[in-house]
Amino acid sequence: MRYLASEKLEIIRLVGQSHLPAKRTLDKLGIPRATFNRWYDRFLTGGVDALEDRKPQPRRVWNRIPDEVREKVIDLALDEPELSPRELAVTFTDTLTMALQASGCASGSTL
Repeated sequence: MRYLASEKLEIIRLVGQSHLPAKRTLDKLGIPRATFNRWYDRFLTGGVDALEDRKPQPRRVWNRIPDEVREKVIDLALDEPELSPRELAVTFTDTLTMALQASGCASGSTL
């Protein structure tokens, strides 16, 4: 369930003013402690404005192969079907390194 910033603030105040321990108060409210702690930390560092929902950030996959590189790998794999994946990787990087060196780019150490 999503809470508005004003509701999060009210929950923070309720937990702070409750005579019960924070864990019991949160259990009664059905709010996980980790969620409350995240809200509370955001409130302490940025005030009420920090409690507003943030727009989700697009996730970047750290190991995603660019489309143009993927196409080159597929073409090489189709041209050399007898190569194992490891041999294919070595052949591809060796070919790329030679192409970079021939073009005068870098030392060929980057992909």
